[in-house]
Amino acid sequence: MYRQKVQLLAGIETMQTTVGAPQSSLFFEQALLPEGWARDVRITIVDGRVATLDAGCAAMPDDDRHGCALPGLPNLHSHAFQRGMAGLAEIRGPAQDSFWTWRDVMYRFVARMTPDDVQAIAALAYVEMLEGGFTRVGEFHYLHHDRDGARFADPAQMSAAIIAAAAESGIGLTLLPVFYAYAGFGAQAPRADQARFLHDIDGYARLIARAADIAATALPDAIVGVAPHSLRAVSPEHLGLLTALAADRPIHIHIAEQTGEVDACRAWSGQRPVEWLLDHAAVDARWCLVHATHMTDAEATAMARSGAVAGLCPITEANLGDGIFPTAPFLAAGGLYGLGSDSNVLIDATEEMRLLEYGQRLAHRGRNLLARATGRSTGGDIYTAALSGGAAALGVPSGLAVGLPADIVSLDLDHPSLAGRTGDGLIDALTFAAGRAGIDCVWRYGTKLVSHGRHHARARIVARYRTVLETLSG
Repeated sequence: MYRQKVQLLAGIETMQTTVGAPQSSLFFEQALLPEGWARDVRITIVDGRVATLDAGCAAMPDDDRHGCALPGLPNLHSHAFQRGMAGLAEIRGPAQDSFWTWRDVMYRFVARMTPDDVQAIAALAYVEMLEGGFTRVGEFHYLHHDRDGARFADPAQMSAAIIAAAAESGIGLTLLPVFYAYAGFGAQAPRADQARFLHDIDGYARLIARAADIAATALPDAIVGVAPHSLRAVSPEHLGLLTALAADRPIHIHIAEQTGEVDACRAWSGQRPVEWLLDHAAVDARWCLVHATHMTDAEATAMARSGAVAGLCPITEANLGDGIFPTAPFLAAGGLYGLGSDSNVLIDATEEMRLLEYGQRLAHRGRNLLARATGRSTGGDIYTAALSGGAAALGVPSGLAVGLPADIVSLDLDHPSLAGRTGDGLIDALTFAAGRAGIDCVWRYGTKLVSHGRHHARARIVARYRTVLETLSG
């Protein structure tokens, strides 16, 4: 049986009490601040936010002491429910496997899921994000309706499950309910197995309003944005209406992920996807173009100049065989990017960073390609780019500064790969050697949620996840 709305919301209110400790103080031997690295940093936290931040000072007796502080990373693109199908699409089919064959597996998996199932799976995904250094997630959520496609009495029933999972885990949330209307370019009729995703504009507007009300009640700094799924799933008229509906909210869209999508867009419009979008929509700093893998140099340059953030998901893009993002022309034009875990086949912020650089190395047969200049740290530059670009895409400020949420990651300086490292050298060692094993503690909105690399609620959340997966697999 599905959990009733009143029970779900009561559960959210209960879980919210675990986030935002009233007051605490932390001391770090070194910390990455907006102006750069600082030594002997003391941070006091009041009601989830940084109240004071002082460098070059002594620790106080009651301080929680750690070696190194980094600002938590934003995860700008997630489909949390897909965590439950990790590993299910790795069997070779009779034809050439691709994104499109993977999508068929995903559609079969999602067909049976209830709101309770979504919450259980999303909660584990969010626990793993926190353990891996992500402190906020952009949830690109397109599973809206009942298993037969019928509408729930509450249009945000599925979104409420996502919000509950965020509250339960403690992660920050930018919820991006997805508008989906068509199966392909030219307003092709939707497939039967897409019925759970579909909306008209009026129904979608009601969903956005209801989800925003629930999120505001449940979470301390939640944001609800707008997400046209892709150019193939919306009409030009829809896109204009959705942009207006967004107002100053974040706007996210999948685009140019697959060569097949590029070919279909050209057949429909005579233009490539990014080219068409930039010519027909008011793309600006509100926008995150997710993947944007297959662009010409001219498209990459124009996208960068628009102010839109590129949403890069290297693990998923590699898993699906999508391709490699054209960083050189995009970054040369001043483009911003952030990182996302997308299909959640593997959730690891350090691996997203590492694979982003390694993909460029393999494509261009060079090294340290994402360092901004001679003598710059590759890991350090990727981290700060992902921090600022991801935060912009999710509609929040970034960094460790007075007044901002205390979203902090501490490193385990006893890890052998971090021995003797300081400053950006620590991020290089974390990214290319230690990986997530180098993460010790994570605070989100001032509450320590992860200690010694393990989320405090992991055991309970994993136990429920296992029960759900056994049911879905039965």
